[in-house]
Amino acid sequence: MFGDLMGMMGKLKETQEKVAATKKRLDTVLIDEASNDGLLKVTLTANREIKIITIADSLLEDKEQLEDYLVLTLNKAIEKASNIHETEVAAVAKEGMPNIPGMDMFK
Repeated sequence: MFGDLMGMMGKLKETQEKVAATKKRLDTVLIDEASNDGLLKVTLTANREIKIITIADSLLEDKEQLEDYLVLTLNKAIEKASNIHETEVAAVAKEGMPNIPGMDMFK
């Protein structure tokens, strides 16, 4: 019984390490998003860290329009990054979970 418990604990620790490594790797996965007309472009990591924002000069003349573009474009990029992040981390976590009867959390 204790051997099984120790084995499960070891597997959980290994899974935690794999999840941490996956999160670190997601720092290198870049998501590019642009406004529909291409006047605003953003790049962020799959960990949702903004790396680059490119703004067309014409948007600098209208503060309200620029703010709207930023909100819309950043929200689209963050949604994409979140989907990638959650999918990758869940896959690693599911792969490393010990087989405990009655604990089918990732079906």
